[in-house]
Amino acid sequence: MHTPPRILIVDDNETNRDILRSRLGPHGYELLEAADGEEAIAATREHRPDLILLDVMMPKIDGIEVCRRLRADASLPFTAIILVTAKADTKDVVAGLEAGADEYLTKPVDQAALVARVKSMLRMKELTDKVTAQAADLASWNRTLEERVQQQLAHIGRMDRLKRFLSPQVAELLLSSGDDGALESHRRQVTVVFCDLRGFTAFAESAEPEEVMGILREYHGSVGSIIHKFQGTIERFAGDGLMVMLNDPVPIDDPCGQAVRMAAEMRAAVGALTAKWRKLGFELGFGMGIAHGYATLGRIGFEGRFDYAAIGSVTNLAARLCAEAKDGQILIDSKVHAAVEAIAELEPLAALTLKGFHRQVSASNVRAVSA
Repeated sequence: MHTPPRILIVDDNETNRDILRSRLGPHGYELLEAADGEEAIAATREHRPDLILLDVMMPKIDGIEVCRRLRADASLPFTAIILVTAKADTKDVVAGLEAGADEYLTKPVDQAALVARVKSMLRMKELTDKVTAQAADLASWNRTLEERVQQQLAHIGRMDRLKRFLSPQVAELLLSSGDDGALESHRRQVTVVFCDLRGFTAFAESAEPEEVMGILREYHGSVGSIIHKFQGTIERFAGDGLMVMLNDPVPIDDPCGQAVRMAAEMRAAVGALTAKWRKLGFELGFGMGIAHGYATLGRIGFEGRFDYAAIGSVTNLAARLCAEAKDGQILIDSKVHAAVEAIAELEPLAALTLKGFHRQVSASNVRAVSA
C-alpha cells in the first residue's frame, strides 16, 4: 500500500468530488480524481490506487461495469472499492457487491460513515497486500527449495558416480570445485598399487560360492577404508585383484611414500584376516606390487557406466611385481625405492625378469615402514 494511502474519487459531478475531497483531505490521504468510468479505469491502471470511491450513475460506463472490468483485470493488484450512489434499493446493493465492490455508501454521504468506511477498507487493503507479499515470498522460497533439492540430488548423483572410483574426500573436493575436467584424458605421474590374494584361484574352485563371496566382502571391506584414508583412487576390482592409484585425479604430496604406508597398513589388516581364514581351513595369503611413472588417465566407458582408468607401462609393472610377490611381500620398483628409502626398511631382490618387459627389473621388498 502507498504511503500516504492513495484514493481515487470517481464521480461525473464535480461538486460531489469536491465534497469527498474536502472530507478526506484533512486525513492526509493522496487524492486523485476521475470524471467518468473510462477515466476511472485509465487512472486505476496508471496510478494503482489503494481505494476507489466509485459513483454508480455515470455516463459512458457506469460504476458497476467499471467494477466488473477492474476485477477482471488480472494485471491489477487488489484495490478496495466503495460504491457511492443515491440508489439504495437492496437489488442495487446486491448488484454492486456481485460486481466486486467491497462496501456501499449512499448519498448524501455521512462524513463519519465515510471516514470510518475508508479507514476500514484501507486496513483490508493493507492486510491483503501483506498476505499477497507473504504468498509471493512463500512461492519464492518454495522455488528456491525446489532448486536446492534438485541441486542436492544432482550433487548426490555425481557423488555416487565419483565414489565408485574415488575416495570420499577426493570426490567431495571435485564436486565442491564444480570442475569435472580433472576426469578428462590427461597425462600425469602416478604411483600404482596392485594387490591380490595368494591361493585365491584354488580356493574359489574348491569352496562354496557363498564362502567365496564372504571372503571377498571381508577383504574388500578391510582394504577399502585404508585406501580411502590415503586418498587412493580405485581403478578396478577383479575378483581378489585390486588396482589403486595415488596422485590422480587430485595431486597429493609424496605419492610413493603414501602408497608404501598404505600398502603396509593393508598388509597388516589382511594379515589378520588370513590368520582367521586359516583357522577355517582357507589357505590364503596376500601380495602387493607398487610402481611409479607416467600414465594417461581419464574416464572410459559409455553413458550410464563410466570407469576411471590409467593406461601405461607403470600399471603393467605394478601388476607384474604383484604377481611375483609372495605372501606378505610388498614389491616396489626402483623409483619407489628411491622415494621411500628414508622411511622404509627395504630388502633388495635379485633382478626380476617380468613378462612384457625386455629388460630385467630392479625390485625391493618392503619389510617395514617407520611411523
